[in-house]
Amino acid sequence: MNDDISQIAQMFRGRFLESPESLRQKVIRIRAIVFDWDGVFNGGIKDESGSSTFSEIDAMGTNLLRFSHFIATNQSLFTAIISGEKNPLAFKFAKREHFHEVYFKIRHKSEAVLHFCRRNEIDPQEVAFVFDDVLDFSAARICGLRVMVGRTVNPFLTGYATQKGLADYITSVDGGSHAVREAVELMMAIRGNIMDTIEKRTEFGETYQRYWQFRNAIDPAFYTTEDYINFQLTPQ
Repeated sequence: MNDDISQIAQMFRGRFLESPESLRQKVIRIRAIVFDWDGVFNGGIKDESGSSTFSEIDAMGTNLLRFSHFIATNQSLFTAIISGEKNPLAFKFAKREHFHEVYFKIRHKSEAVLHFCRRNEIDPQEVAFVFDDVLDFSAARICGLRVMVGRTVNPFLTGYATQKGLADYITSVDGGSHAVREAVELMMAIRGNIMDTIEKRTEFGETYQRYWQFRNAIDPAFYTTEDYINFQLTPQ
């Protein structure tokens, strides 16, 4: 198994700050994944409405990861977005993809992670966190698996994360170049069922259809401010 994991790791060009075997143990334990939005699903550039976009390549990656978890555990992978801003496209993405929670205009992201864990009865060490910048470090500090989006323009930031043990893997590409897809394919590959996931998704058979019905029954909850008041979106 160690040889297989090492061979898989060689297919990814990011920086491994944990051994592939250590990452495997963390991935197996994961029951939830939390994404930052700006700089993770995109390059961090906003339009006049405050939106920053996403890629269907990354969207499919999140769905495959959730299906991979379903295949392995027959359970839902809890999913959330935590952002410091109010981003209309992030809301639409979460509703379309049936994420469990969205946190927006959050000042202290670690508090949002803890609230998310309490709601879903999971431990922070069972959470994978995909992030990119300094405002995410408080959350990265308490999560069990941390994937940081790599950017060549901030070597001191990534150096700090490395020195302080805030990341387990740093992606080879930035948010505008599908870092999310790299992160989720790494997790599936390290778990060991990525090819089975792709095959079953291609077949669109009974297993995928059960997962699809299970996933689509989820309606995201929206939270904002430090009080985490439940915020209901006005239908668009």
